[in-house]
Amino acid sequence: MSYVIAATDMLTTGAANVAGIGSSLSTANAAAARSTTAVLAAAEDEVSAAIAALFSGHAQQYQALSTQAAAFHTQFVQALTGAGSAYAAAEAASVNPLQTLVDDVLAVINAPTNLLLGRPLIGDGTNGAPGTGAPGGPGGILWGNGGAGGSGAAGMAGGRGGDAGLWGNGGAGGAGGTGTTGAAGTPGSSSAAAGNGGAGGGGGLLFGLPGT
Repeated sequence: MSYVIAATDMLTTGAANVAGIGSSLSTANAAAARSTTAVLAAAEDEVSAAIAALFSGHAQQYQALSTQAAAFHTQFVQALTGAGSAYAAAEAASVNPLQTLVDDVLAVINAPTNLLLGRPLIGDGTNGAPGTGAPGGPGGILWGNGGAGGSGAAGMAGGRGGDAGLWGNGGAGGAGGTGTTGAAGTPGSSSAAAGNGGAGGGGGLLFGLPGT
């Protein structure tokens, strides 16, 4: 059985580079055509005219071949781009069903403890929403990291990080909000202090580090 590994980002980059080469060649060919496809005779005699016609004919044949090569080059770039898109679509199609299956299994496992205790049995806690100072959700009772605390609004403290269960790391505390601008004309109080960062969540009882 044969296995093929394709890096979609490298295919995309390669297609762009090849397209750039084709553009440069087309520009060079167009510049050369102006001075090579219609060579003027050095004199008015038949020999000079024949030599000029010979060189012009070769240049015209070259331009015809260049046009065919440019068409092939365009098809090659399209093939590279299409291959990258196809591989990316195949990867996305293979990842999404697996992630959906994992989410469904965890939802069934965590449903009882979420209902009774408000925290999952297995899995990480949810992060607090930014700008709210909300605390992070606790991690799973058996396994899981605490969620990060939400950052604070202007002048408000960040949320506390969620605690881990038996095994996991505590969530990071949310960043404090920025200072607020003071009222105009109030001497000595141009701005209010920024909010404090939230405390980190507790680490796991058996293993894990506290949040910062």
